[in-house]
Amino acid sequence: MDYRFTPEAEALKPSAIREILKLSFAPGVIPFSAGNPAPEAFPAEAVAGITAQILEKTPIAALQYSVTEGFEPLREELLVRAKAKALANERDRILITAGAQQVMSLASAALAGRGDTILCENPSFVGAINAFKLTGARVVGVDMEEDGLNLNKLEDALRREENVKLLYVIPNFQNPTGITTSEEKRRALYRLARQYDFLIIEDDPYGELYFQGAPPCPIKSLDTDGRVIYAGSFSKVLSPGLRVGWCIADEALIAKFTALKQTQDVHTNIMAQMIAHRFLTAYPFEEHLTFLRKLYARKAALCLGEAERHLAPEITFTRPAGGLFAWCALPEGYDDFPLRALREKQVAVVPGGAFRVQPAEPERCFRINFSTPTDEQIVRGMERLGELKRVMARGR
Repeated sequence: MDYRFTPEAEALKPSAIREILKLSFAPGVIPFSAGNPAPEAFPAEAVAGITAQILEKTPIAALQYSVTEGFEPLREELLVRAKAKALANERDRILITAGAQQVMSLASAALAGRGDTILCENPSFVGAINAFKLTGARVVGVDMEEDGLNLNKLEDALRREENVKLLYVIPNFQNPTGITTSEEKRRALYRLARQYDFLIIEDDPYGELYFQGAPPCPIKSLDTDGRVIYAGSFSKVLSPGLRVGWCIADEALIAKFTALKQTQDVHTNIMAQMIAHRFLTAYPFEEHLTFLRKLYARKAALCLGEAERHLAPEITFTRPAGGLFAWCALPEGYDDFPLRALREKQVAVVPGGAFRVQPAEPERCFRINFSTPTDEQIVRGMERLGELKRVMARGR
């Protein structure tokens, strides 16, 4: 049968990252391309105990249908914590979502369509880019600097593009670059949102994973007129497999997002929500976060130290203050990204073009992840990247 897909679905291609991830888990491959939490980061024993308690004491509540807004005790706890951090005011509400990515899907479906424009960082998280494209809106990337979006280019885009409805940003330890947006630029983004009348989606899956001091105040904490949509997640601090995220936004937005979510999945996995709530309230959650910060600080220091040893100065890289990623750039003059050569050396990284709204030619950048590989793999992987650097230098 000749299937006729919508133009938006037809344009959507399989993620290059997913294809590269298949290589990542092959025997002997150094998985710098993955974005998973470290295996030792999972509190598996605690989750096993929580699950047993839930099924023993409240099995029907865990196995039955539930409300779309989410498990009420979890929403209440998250709202209390959000208000303590100035992330929510009296008009804000919380919706529990199937991971933070669903927030992008709901927000763009509700607020942007054909004829509208969504701006985002360039490069940016490919899952969000694809979710935005499915609405039929025009998605436009804005280049970044060392401290966040290039404000001059952002304002140029705001003047040039028609019907800008949303700006999507990952201000803390951005995926893929590891960049943290400065406090000055956070305030500027909110000021521009008011001036040009658009909404901001603040995606913050990595904000708790800092290891050089807490990041600047969230953009949502500046929000006085309901134009910031905050996306949070348990994926990087508890488990991505649970698929539990949340959205904090004005009550009118949450009401519309809830109606849309009812058409997608009725509600987020209730058992997973109950596990997240129990872990948040009955276990030493802050101690767990401290453990994660120390773990990723050590792995980042190892990875960046080896990068300094084997890659610098020809291959440059960001030095993130938290999160899971660093962004590398080959020297000027390389026209083709050496993906085949990397595969031959059994090193998997993600070429930068996978994170761009419109892939650039030539592409000299790539993302590395330091949470998934073991310490031994990090050392061997950087040695192999250093060998590649020398081979490339001889071939110029």
